[in-house]
Amino acid sequence: MSTAAVSTSPGPVPDASEVFTFARDEIRSAAAELWPGANVEMSAHIPSVTGYVHRIRVGGRELYAKYSFLGMSLVSILRGVAGDWAEVQRAQAGYVQRPDALLVREAAQLRLLADLGRPRVCEAAGLARGVLFTVPVPGPTLAALLLRDPAGTAGLFESVFADLHRLHRSRTVQRLAPAGAISERSVAATFQRKFNGISGQTYLSRLGAERCAEADRAEVTALLRAVVARLHRMRPTALAPGQAVLTYGDLKPEHLVFPDGPGGRPALIDPGLLTARSSVDAAKLISRTVLLLASARPGAAAAEEIVQGLGAFAEQRMRPMAPKAARSWLRELLIVWLMDTVNILTTFLSAPAVLSLPPRGRPLVERAVAVCTMADRISTPLGGGLDVHRMWDTALAQATAVAG
Repeated sequence: MSTAAVSTSPGPVPDASEVFTFARDEIRSAAAELWPGANVEMSAHIPSVTGYVHRIRVGGRELYAKYSFLGMSLVSILRGVAGDWAEVQRAQAGYVQRPDALLVREAAQLRLLADLGRPRVCEAAGLARGVLFTVPVPGPTLAALLLRDPAGTAGLFESVFADLHRLHRSRTVQRLAPAGAISERSVAATFQRKFNGISGQTYLSRLGAERCAEADRAEVTALLRAVVARLHRMRPTALAPGQAVLTYGDLKPEHLVFPDGPGGRPALIDPGLLTARSSVDAAKLISRTVLLLASARPGAAAAEEIVQGLGAFAEQRMRPMAPKAARSWLRELLIVWLMDTVNILTTFLSAPAVLSLPPRGRPLVERAVAVCTMADRISTPLGGGLDVHRMWDTALAQATAVAG
């Protein structure tokens, strides 16, 4: 494994220990400000490539504390995209005061969703000094339930989307002002930002320098260049005008919790509400579920059952649609699925070695060639204009293969 630094900044990059110490200090100060006199105990750091997240106990109450640097990913901050540590601190002092700071919008979205009543979300406990505190939701996650009971996949997905029905209704979109959206979590916009022009090609060429063996890097880069080029040509389809709805925006199997067990309503954390096509929420959850399978490798039989469940779920979604609308929805789903897979895999690959990846991150990096091969084999016919239902069958077969 190479230890060569990969920086997008000509100057020194922020030191991870300084960045994390600063975030912990801000969390302590924010807790003291919100709950004066309460005993504050820092528990465990939760590895993340986006924001800094820490479990904390305040006056005996368990909470999650989240801190965002400039609304950017930790990968970008530690790569020096926002400058050296002094520059980041200066910019951060102003950023946390802004009414449109990322976690200010996330707190507002949690309040909006609590007011709507569906979907059920975690409770926002407080916001101060740029730190958002939320209340943990007990119970098994969707990820745990899928791996425990693969045959229940379609039913679990349906229960999630039944709870999202109110959010997805056309009139609900009016409840969120444009300034309140978290467009940073748009799959298509993130893809365009990452892979735009010369900077995107440079980004691709530097992937995996601190994470992959050299031989794997070469193969991953070649596959990703081909996949990204195809997706760029298809991207207008994902962004084409059409009826937009309010989407949750950040559905992940690890962030969907079933407090009352698999038969109850799910509770969601980390909203990223934005206006988008109705296919986006399904595409992101399918993408992250397939990546879960690629990292967990539950065995051929379980993988096949879970992927069959994904297929049954998609068929159920398309059943009330006219044939042309169903084909359009399915094509959008495939494009956004691939974009999201490329987005998250490249984020893990570009993360500096000092940044701990989430539990599923390291296995994905180790299987980057297999994941990129899957994306290549799905995107090739997708870019060729073949029948979309045949392409969907190909995608499901590739998802099963990557989990094996």
